[in-house]
Amino acid sequence: MKRYTISQLACAAQVPISTLRYYERAGLVCPTERAENNYRVYSEDALRTVLFIRAAQSAGFTLDDVRALLDLQAGDAALCQDVQPLVEKRLQDVSQRIKEMRHMQRILKSLLAQCHEQEQDALCHVVDAFSAESR
Repeated sequence: MKRYTISQLACAAQVPISTLRYYERAGLVCPTERAENNYRVYSEDALRTVLFIRAAQSAGFTLDDVRALLDLQAGDAALCQDVQPLVEKRLQDVSQRIKEMRHMQRILKSLLAQCHEQEQDALCHVVDAFSAESR
């Protein structure tokens, strides 16, 4: 079984060492032992866990979701009925963020159109509008 120092694990998983330390503090990844020099030593399971975390995060799952998924995986009982609510919640969140981003896009397009309509050396109405809202 291959063993990794934290820097070797970071390299193998293509994450910064600070990310591994964060995962360790969060209880998601644990060293299997300490070497004689007191360095953390990680197993291949830790590498698989880190890769699992990164894949789940790239799909939009939070660390709390990842923890739940890892718990399901550890129990060898990752049933669809248990995973589905997590996926549905993430999908709802992503849909809401897309809606918010589209709203911001419309606002920015409108502001840009205002900029194009006025002379380039004139005072900017966009800044004036933000200033008026901050009063």
